[in-house]
Amino acid sequence: MSTRPTRIRPDLRAAPLAAALLLAPAPALAQSVQYRSPPGVEYRSEPDTGAIARAERALAAEPRNVTLVLQLGLAQAAVRQYREAIETFTRGLAIAPDDPMLYRWRGHRLLSVRELDRAQADLTRGLDLDPANYGVLYHLGIVRYVRGDFAGAAESFARAHPHAPNPGELAGSTDWLWMSLSRAGRTADAAAMLARRPDSLPVDNAYARRLRLYRGETGPEEVITAADSDDITIATLSYGVGNWYLVRGDTAHARLHFQRAVRATDGWPAFGFIAAEAELRRLRRNAR
Repeated sequence: MSTRPTRIRPDLRAAPLAAALLLAPAPALAQSVQYRSPPGVEYRSEPDTGAIARAERALAAEPRNVTLVLQLGLAQAAVRQYREAIETFTRGLAIAPDDPMLYRWRGHRLLSVRELDRAQADLTRGLDLDPANYGVLYHLGIVRYVRGDFAGAAESFARAHPHAPNPGELAGSTDWLWMSLSRAGRTADAAAMLARRPDSLPVDNAYARRLRLYRGETGPEEVITAADSDDITIATLSYGVGNWYLVRGDTAHARLHFQRAVRATDGWPAFGFIAAEAELRRLRRNAR
């Protein structure tokens, strides 16, 4: 059943009511379609376990509180209700149109649902508002990378790197910077960057494991182990190995790992999954 948007007569000057209507909580949707891939595979959200309902109640009590808007959007994103989160951040921008964090998070979630033009526009706006915002720079780098703008991605990750908030993000931005430089044809710069070991803080995550591969400290067959069962991890690691092969000119092995990344269907929000989709499209175009 379709519904029509609420219309408010222009002669009704009830500003507080209008604000409340603007920020009225959207109905929680369980298992809503978030992304439909070109082959027609539907990827869905997860149901609320209580965090969204609590965030909605808090926002209803203070409908112009941008912090509460962000908390609701983050609660929605935590259960992959990305399109609902995008609507929430959009409502927040009606209140605070110059808040860089709203652009950071809306841009991130537009990336999650593969709306790359809109994601890039939001993150570019966020960067204008806060040039040192790590989240804006990092996710703008991802968008540029997925679109094949590897030089632009390298610039974003190089700017993000000094602002990494923790060892995990430091490893992540180092990893994406190496990949971006390598894909931009700047292999000497990529090698020199790794040699400086900017990711020196200890951490054990998927990016740290990929970095060991790039440095020759482990082999490609050792990156993914039998203990890796989480689809986000598998997509992340598989993409990194595939890109490593691609940089070395081995498109056959690269394709196999990109395909493995997108077969990890529950990992569809992972940047490795999103990047692997783009690589497979590029490989198909180049094969024609």
